[in-house]
This record gives sequence, structure tokens and C-alpha cells, in this order.
Amino acid sequence: MSEKTLTEKINQGRQYRSMNVMEVRTEGEEDKFIVEGYATTFNEPYILYDSRDWEYREQVDPEAFRECDMSDTIAQFDHTGKVYARTSNGTLQLSVDEHGLKVHMNLGGTTIGRELYEEIKGGYITKMSFGFTVEEDEELRTSEGNKEVWLRTIRKIGKLYDVSVVSIPANDGTEVSARSLVDGVIAKRSQEIEEQKRKEEEAKKAEAEAKAKEERERLRLHALALI
Repeated sequence: MSEKTLTEKINQGRQYRSMNVMEVRTEGEEDKFIVEGYATTFNEPYILYDSRDWEYREQVDPEAFRECDMSDTIAQFDHTGKVYARTSNGTLQLSVDEHGLKVHMNLGGTTIGRELYEEIKGGYITKMSFGFTVEEDEELRTSEGNKEVWLRTIRKIGKLYDVSVVSIPANDGTEVSARSLVDGVIAKRSQEIEEQKRKEEEAKKAEAEAKAKEERERLRLHALALI
């Protein structure tokens, strides 16, 4: 069975977000090929969409990973192909602290893993992203000046599929995933705007009809008074 493409995964509900710059470190005198970083940070909104009059932001709640399935999360390159580390054998460790979800990878188990480590250490690859599903979220709508601002808070993440080193973060599925989400929100917002316009037009029409009726009644009473 062939591996699913990123588009297929996204269409089935998986989402992707870029994570912060990775760090490499040495344990003692022997290089252990350790890479660390944060898959996400908590309560730090990031912008998914921005236009002249509307902005969509997203943040992750500190409790979002409380019941998350991370039993066999894997580390890949660009979310596809070979597995470089995984939680089930201890080469990939995931922990939640006050800052966010911390990723600790040991890439020393395979030749390609050690080669990837050297590329990260040399600064050729600096970003990662993670694939996950959302079980619970909420949206808050506010305004800043003349701009409407929506803030989505991810309350509960169902499963963390992978944390992947990515060659070009903009093309790793993050933008496609975010755009898919935002397109749905844009459609929802447009529908709400149209519905609001329809209600306003109906209210204006009802008000005009009420005034016309009132005027007709006034004229009728005035005519009766002249008889």
C-alpha cells in the first residue's frame, strides 16, 4: 500500500504547523546526535491569514495535549518517507512543559539519521513542522481599530502523527493546511456577512412597510375627520 500524500492526509483532517528553529547539542564528550525544539508554544497567537479588514490568528491551549495520543509519533523528513526516530523505541521523546510541547530526537541510530543531524548542525535545515488532528477548538471574535480579528484556540489535540524536519517550511503542508482551514473560515464569514445583510434588508423593508401602513392609517383617519 502506497504512502498517502500530504494532500490526502490534509483532506482526511490532519493539520500541519511549522515549529521553531531547532537546536543541536552535545551530551558530555561524545556527540549523541541530539536535536531539540518545540513543536508548538502555548498561548502565543500566530497569524494564519491577514487582509486589510480581517485577520485570523491561532494559538494552542496549555491543556491541548493532556489526552493527546502520542503513543507512536514518528520523525520524518518533509512528512514522508523514512522514519528517523519514533516514540515507541525511545529515540523520539515528547514532553509538555510551561512553554510548550518539547521535542527531543536522537538521530544517531541510522546512517541517514546521522547525516540529517550534520545538515541540521551545519544550518542547512533549521525548521520542523508537526502533523496532528484537532478534537476541540473555539473561536473568539474581536476588533482592533477597523480590523476584525478572529482568534482560534486549539483546546484539545486528538493525535500527534509526526514531527518532521522540513527543507522548505512554506511547502511542507503548513501553508496548504492553514489555507484549507482559513478557506473554510472565509466561506463561513462570507455566509454570515450575506446573512447579516439579508436580515438588515428585511428589517429595513419591514420598517418601511410599517411606516407606510402608519401613514395610510393617518390619512384614513384624517379623511374621516373631514366628513
